[in-house]
Amino acid sequence: MLSIRRLGLLALAAAGLAACSPKDQAREQLVVYTAAEADQLPAYQEAFARAHPEIDLVWVRDSTGIVTAKLLAEKRAPRADVVFALAATSMMLLDDQGLLDAYTPKQAARIDARFRDPRQPAHWTGEALWSAALCVNTVEAAKRGLPMPTSWTDLTKPVYRHAITMPDPASSGTGYLAVASWLQIFGEDKGWQFMDALNKNITEYAHSGSKPCKDAARGETPIGISIDFRAAQMKGQGYPIEVVVPSEGVGWDIEATGLVKGTRHAHAAKEFIDWAFSNEAMKLYAKNFPVVGAAQFTRAIPDLPDHYDQRLARIDLTWMAKNRDRIVKTWGNRFDVTN
Repeated sequence: MLSIRRLGLLALAAAGLAACSPKDQAREQLVVYTAAEADQLPAYQEAFARAHPEIDLVWVRDSTGIVTAKLLAEKRAPRADVVFALAATSMMLLDDQGLLDAYTPKQAARIDARFRDPRQPAHWTGEALWSAALCVNTVEAAKRGLPMPTSWTDLTKPVYRHAITMPDPASSGTGYLAVASWLQIFGEDKGWQFMDALNKNITEYAHSGSKPCKDAARGETPIGISIDFRAAQMKGQGYPIEVVVPSEGVGWDIEATGLVKGTRHAHAAKEFIDWAFSNEAMKLYAKNFPVVGAAQFTRAIPDLPDHYDQRLARIDLTWMAKNRDRIVKTWGNRFDVTN
């Protein structure tokens, strides 16, 4: 759950961003809640400003679980106009709670079917796919005599004791997709058994999906279960990182966008959503994500395996959405050290 302090900080951040000159106040302001990575937002901001200089974006950003909880907490008095780059499994949950309004982006017809809400008009549409991956610090692994893991089950071996970090599924979309995918890859009973064994080797459950890879890059942990594009980025920046895509396949989710029900800025919100599926936006997503919604824009990401689509596990996103509360609660009861 979100603390009062965190809610206050997010509200203050939005208020601070909204404080502008009289000239700027004449432009329409659009509040966008997002779980996009912080270092991706400037490119989105700049591109949208070129396309729509008449609209000012007010970003409110946090990890997937935090953004989802904030939206649910504000259900009776929504503060957001648009939800952008939030996990599709969270968008399904928000939609079940009546928080999203129907709007199909103008370019939706070219978006791969698995990225789209099947209803017409759509209540959410996905722009890019992300997955879990391992960031292995080759220097730290060598110091500890750790073999290079090739599978998820490798990570349960005693040799990796106190050598792994991963995201907390309660706050991180990457953490949740990892946990939910293990339950689908191995089956529920064996999946929980796998996590029982893995937990013995975990040193931290991090707030965000990026942190385990960043920590691995800095040498603070030998292995981080993290996000595919962050793993590739860290390796590309020269850190001693090996990117491992486990042999059983990796869990994945889709970054999706939708219109908040009750927004007083519906026209500007729809302009933003249309931009989010434009050619320019797709080209930006393709710089970070191995699979984007409009297939013609997908490009190989340096330091990720070719044909990345084939590395994805068979995942049911609808099942993940419907079972999120149960899975997170069960995980928390078993592994959350704060309980």
